[in-house]
Amino acid sequence: MSPTLHSTPSPPPRHRGRSAIAGSLAAVSALLLSACGSGDGGTGTGSPSSGGTLTFAVGSDAGCVDPQQVGSNDTIYSTRQLVDSLTDQDPATGKIVPWLAESWTVSKDATAFTFKLRPGVTFSDGTPLTAQVVKENFDAVPKLGIRALLAKSYLAGYAGTTVVDDHTAKVTFKQPNAQFLQASSTFSLGIESSATVRKTPEERCTKGVSGSGPFTLSSYVPNQSIALARRTGYAWGSSLFKKKGEAYLDKLVFKIVSESGVRTGSLQSGQLDAIGSVGLADEAALKGAGVRLQARANPGVVFGLGFNESRPLFQDEKVRQAISLAIDRAQIAGTVFPSGTKPATSVLSHTTPSYTDLSSRLALDKARAGSLLDEAGWKPGPDGIRSKNGAKLSFTITWAPVAATNQPSLELIQQQLKAVGVDVTLKLIQVAQFQVIQQKSDFDALWGNITRADPDILRTSYSTALANIYRLPPSELDKLLDRQVAATDPAERAKLVGQAQQWIVEHAVVAPVVELQTELGVAKKVHDLTFDASSRIQLHDTWIG
Repeated sequence: MSPTLHSTPSPPPRHRGRSAIAGSLAAVSALLLSACGSGDGGTGTGSPSSGGTLTFAVGSDAGCVDPQQVGSNDTIYSTRQLVDSLTDQDPATGKIVPWLAESWTVSKDATAFTFKLRPGVTFSDGTPLTAQVVKENFDAVPKLGIRALLAKSYLAGYAGTTVVDDHTAKVTFKQPNAQFLQASSTFSLGIESSATVRKTPEERCTKGVSGSGPFTLSSYVPNQSIALARRTGYAWGSSLFKKKGEAYLDKLVFKIVSESGVRTGSLQSGQLDAIGSVGLADEAALKGAGVRLQARANPGVVFGLGFNESRPLFQDEKVRQAISLAIDRAQIAGTVFPSGTKPATSVLSHTTPSYTDLSSRLALDKARAGSLLDEAGWKPGPDGIRSKNGAKLSFTITWAPVAATNQPSLELIQQQLKAVGVDVTLKLIQVAQFQVIQQKSDFDALWGNITRADPDILRTSYSTALANIYRLPPSELDKLLDRQVAATDPAERAKLVGQAQQWIVEHAVVAPVVELQTELGVAKKVHDLTFDASSRIQLHDTWIG
């Protein structure tokens, strides 16, 4: 589930560290603040100290350590530490703030973004950050393989980057692109060295990248571990970082531990310092052991079922609507997911800018679901499963083990749909296969979510002009998605995003199910392990003591 210039606009007044486009994000301050969840990041009262190794267990490995080609949260936790971005996004306010770029300007029509780079930045291979390197990165992204669906979608309509001078890069698009400033803060557009950009996509995945980030890659053993070391001389952190200069920790070790019970037990025994994907069943044991639980709702597209509309079954809107109506979202959120997880009330989570509450249209209604299936010609059989023209009403949900909650969620959905006469088969695939399956649209329905703190994630996911992994036919939705990304007025953009959400839910393009709430288990000795705006982790300020 993933995700240009014909005239020269008059430049607006220069703004240091922000722009008018960034202002549209500030309006969601209250939403983002309310999403911070439990846990204080372990700030404590002691004095931060340098040194030590943080050992963090995740449940899966995406098979790639290039941030520009990774979409799985478990792998993003580590690879995010390798690269810096042009900008950063404040998780409390949504404001775009300086990082590698000291300042920027945005043209009035949002087709040109000019970044002034901070001097003195170097990559881990010793080469300097220049505007030419930024150009090489953005020129190369559209040529990356299937793993880079997110990065490529952020640069849709890319016309090119002009090197104004050594430390000034002007990025232009063929049409207005209001989402790009926020995109410049993401790991997907993290800047890598010229030598890295010249490598093949596969070399970057397996051998790693040279970034300017606070840590460097020490080793990568697929499906076992990713080890990082502190970058000596690092002195250009995000303006959001509390510590100036190098990170506190000497090393980071991310272990791949697929069994949630093993992760929990190892954290309780002190073999691990932190774990991801904490499930509801593990919360009591972790709290009892004095482990701190930190949670934050992810912005972006919620967990749900995306229907492949090239399949005859899902070309029938009534069938898609019936499936959505038959799902008991509250039961899934309350039974499987961490405490505080919310059922889906839109295709976007409530922490996403321009979210619209559509809960009344996503309420459980088994009677209406049955009526729609009757109208579509699917009649109950003697075994309770509906059929039509001799064929059973059945389909397969494809999923990957990127979260401990995936399997129990889908088993509940399987039971709930069976209650209205729909037979569901669950198909498990490996994380590394997920993007191949997406590109080929080789599925009936796909279970997943996409995290991003900007509503343009809807265009990334559902525009027929982009990857169109769900094989949607052209529709009014395309127009709404194109208009919102071209809207430079925040109020107009929010209105269009709301209309797009309504269209997606009404026509059951997907069946939204539950918001992803990232919950981590963190040992008491770990301090200042915090979430970024996308509910991933930033470890520059983290220390052990």
